[in-house]
Amino acid sequence: MASAQTRRPRPIRVRRSRVHGSGVFAAQPINKGRRIIEYIGERISHAEADRRYEGKDASDNHTFLFIVDRNTVIDAGVGGNEARLINHSCDPNCESVIEGRRVFIEALRSIAAGEELAYDYQIQRDAGDPANIDEVFACRCQAQTCRGTMLWPAKRRPKRKNNAAAAVKSAPRRPRAKK
Repeated sequence: MASAQTRRPRPIRVRRSRVHGSGVFAAQPINKGRRIIEYIGERISHAEADRRYEGKDASDNHTFLFIVDRNTVIDAGVGGNEARLINHSCDPNCESVIEGRRVFIEALRSIAAGEELAYDYQIQRDAGDPANIDEVFACRCQAQTCRGTMLWPAKRRPKRKNNAAAAVKSAPRRPRAKK
């Protein structure tokens, strides 16, 4: 076991966010490309994710689901860590990377101490979405390039590094197979 002297200080801290609720912030400078944290929680099927959230109000966009692949969803509401509190941004400084069916958050660029971490949730649209779906998934990132919603635009598909699946820190979505 590492002693207190050899333990690396945690690179992140959780605190109140101007974007939404709690957020995750750099406690120290984080270099571009650094793997910051793994997104963990209970691994469940898509059917179980749907069952858990089926009674939820359609205007409540808050859950901690992350689609890993066609069979697996991580529910960070059960056994999750700080990664579940990283907010969405249309101009992110981080990205989600799936490697060996595990999900990691990595720095897209150098991040200064005190800066809030954010990645693009890449939430997919469904044919059966209600008319107010963009309002339900309204974005609060305030980036100059903000698209106004955490959903992908209707006419274009997201580019994903390392086949990263859609991150969903929002309302239950019928998970779909990726690629």
